[in-house]
Amino acid sequence: MPSPCSTPVPSPCAPAIPAGRILDNFTHRYNTATAQAVQAVPPQPTNGDEALPDKCGTYTKCIKQASPGKVDLTAFAQFRSAINSGDFADFQNLTLGGSRTQNNPMGSYAYSFVGADASQFGLPEVPAPPALASEEYATELIDLYWCSLLRDVAFIDYHDNPIAHAAAKELTNSVEYKGPKHAGKVTPELLFRGNFPGEAIGPYISQFFATPTNLGALPFSQQYVTYKPNVDYMTDQGTWWAVQNGVGTGFTNQKLATPLYLHDGRGLAAYTHVDELYQAYFTAYLVLSSIGAPVNPGSPYVVGGLPSKKQNGFGTFGGPDFAAVLAQVAKLALNTVWYQKWVVHLRHRPESGAGLIHLINRGSTFDAQPLPRVFNSQALHQSSSKYGSDLLSQPFPEGSPAHPAYPTGHGTVGGACITILKFFFDGDYVLYAPQESSSDGTTLGPWDPMDHPDYLRGNLTVNGELHKLAHNVTFGHGLHGGIHWRSDSDWSMTLGEAVAIRFLQDLACTYKEPFSITFTKLDGTPQTITNM
Repeated sequence: MPSPCSTPVPSPCAPAIPAGRILDNFTHRYNTATAQAVQAVPPQPTNGDEALPDKCGTYTKCIKQASPGKVDLTAFAQFRSAINSGDFADFQNLTLGGSRTQNNPMGSYAYSFVGADASQFGLPEVPAPPALASEEYATELIDLYWCSLLRDVAFIDYHDNPIAHAAAKELTNSVEYKGPKHAGKVTPELLFRGNFPGEAIGPYISQFFATPTNLGALPFSQQYVTYKPNVDYMTDQGTWWAVQNGVGTGFTNQKLATPLYLHDGRGLAAYTHVDELYQAYFTAYLVLSSIGAPVNPGSPYVVGGLPSKKQNGFGTFGGPDFAAVLAQVAKLALNTVWYQKWVVHLRHRPESGAGLIHLINRGSTFDAQPLPRVFNSQALHQSSSKYGSDLLSQPFPEGSPAHPAYPTGHGTVGGACITILKFFFDGDYVLYAPQESSSDGTTLGPWDPMDHPDYLRGNLTVNGELHKLAHNVTFGHGLHGGIHWRSDSDWSMTLGEAVAIRFLQDLACTYKEPFSITFTKLDGTPQTITNM
């Protein structure tokens, strides 16, 4: 098969198309679409929880509930039938438990005119999520309880916080823990970080969330509106069950009057509660531009490692291109992850998993349950002592959004957008003089590596800080927000990266400049995009 970027004579079955540029454009689109369509759909395994008769491990939020923790099975059958059909009218006829609506299941069925179709992703980027009765599920739920307990502790203070030390100790001994470790142990400084290259170096918050920049002539301090500390929701059974039914509770988030630098879990959760999904990556582009970060050495406007003296990028390989492509890939990533959420996995939310713990401890029975070590964990005991129930406290009154957990929208958009930024910018460029927020979020100051353990020291690169930024966002929404499992976020980033690569393979054919650009993937391997 010819290269998708070549222009052979079109099929005789094609309609009459004017010769010249219009024919070239048509042929490029035909070739790229054909190249994507002939790639086989990979396996898309699920965790098997939907086969449980009572659906206790499956997403059913806002579908009519029969009793706490158990969906009305007739309503669920109707829900599943709508998912299978993909018909708008079938979703319009769902039997809901309250007034809250399902969040855009029809987005799962949207078509794409660039890159791969949403149905063409699966293994290895999107494995089956952990099942309800698995070791990894137990570890992830313990992780979430600890994260909720540390929501109002500044990241800079984790090193001497007793709850952070208790969390690190229990997670060190938790099988299937997927976060970073040092010498085989989780440390307070490594809590709730991601495991991709560069994420365990430097401050918890990415420099792309800390560096002031500007949007055109508008100064941008990177101070954000957050919520009042120690105000959590859904910690009593009545409110929790109302939310599962989709019934409003009447509570609203209480905002702080003064914007702050991001410095704790609640701040990250508040940011992701109202952000545009690609907002952090557009801001990262602004930061990269304002600090003069070099473009990818493979850019056609780089000659011998220096900017071309004859022409420069603008609408292609320049600022307007960088900004527009971020938004373009964000939509594609969102539609792709929606297919995985609704059509393939239907994973339930952490608030539902913790609800099972709470209900089982009060005599309810289900067709499956988390492993005993969750019930015996220090995380659960401390959370129960604080809140008076075994429910997972939520920073948002409505808990999770009304769509399934796995993978995450924030994480998939993040994985896609950081891949675009790697494509356009030099990922090895070092960001010197890192900064971090004070404990109260009111000031920024230098991050001195000598004040921190040696395993946190090292150069902060564009790639490492982009990895950290994507995890800051998806963990801010998920772990700190209490609405996603760790695996939701980790695998969503690899899905987003895969979506962006397939997108870039098509985008390459739209450029007239010959180029060959290489960047480093999340797993540390190189990826080359070329139109030659």
